[in-house]
Formats: sequence, structure tokens, C-alpha cells
Amino acid sequence: MQKITDVKSGIYILEIFAELPFNLSIKKFSEVDFHKGYYYYIGSAQKNFHHRIKRHLTRDKKIHWHVDHLTTITSNDIKRIFYSENKPKDFETDLAIEFSEFPDITIPAKGFGNSDDPKAESHLFYSKSQNHFNQFISRYQSMVLFTPSSNDTC
Repeated sequence: MQKITDVKSGIYILEIFAELPFNLSIKKFSEVDFHKGYYYYIGSAQKNFHHRIKRHLTRDKKIHWHVDHLTTITSNDIKRIFYSENKPKDFETDLAIEFSEFPDITIPAKGFGNSDDPKAESHLFYSKSQNHFNQFISRYQSMVLFTPSSNDTC
């Protein structure tokens, strides 16, 4: 199996567990109450994939993307990362649209993480409990699951 450090480009899904409710300092989302539970963020890196994932796993960083606001909160942890190597950017849109149709998945903040994607309502999704995405996994069998450990930096 290929190591995540060898991946050059691709699409990923971060599964972020929020142990506590939280709010964000982004003006656009400052009125949104984010609940305890699981958040799924869909993103892409068309180059330097390994560095993007490493950055997401780092808490102490300069805030650049919407998702950085989630990954810097100490009570939020990235539990799993699903990724698919060498997928074009429009695959990210397809995943986001499909995620919005999953049962027990909601969009907590429309427009989150998709400023460059007018087709999808959001790239952030919420579920009260962890999803196993059986139908998703069977459809996208080429997706790889990466489970970071507490000391993992890729």
C-alpha cells in the first residue's frame, strides 16, 4: 500500500470530531453554533498533497483556509482521513454534492470551504455520530483510509 507521503495530488475528506460545541471567529459564520459531533470536510490538493495533510494535522499554524479554524480548536481532533490520489478538482465538487445527499448528514454552514466551487452548497458536513459510509466506500473503492495517531505528522 502506498504511503500518504508518496501522494502528489488528490482529493481528501477530513473526519473531525468536535468533543465540545464551538463557534468560529469568521465573520460569515460567527452566528453559527457548531455542535458536538462529527464534521466532514472535503478538500483537494492538486500538488503537495502530503504537505497539505500535514498542515491540517498541525494545530499551531497561521489561519489560511476556513477549515483551519476547525483544526486549530483544541477540543477538535482529526480522527480519519479518506483520500483518493490523482483525482481532478471537479471530483471534489462531485463528492461534496453527494455528501449533501447522505442520510443523517447536514450542512452546518453554507458556503464553508467552497469559495472556488459554485456548484456545491458547502464542503463542510455534520453528523451527530460517526458515519461508516458503506455505500460511499463501495462506490469509491479506490479511496484510502488514513488514521493519524496522536503523534502523527505524516
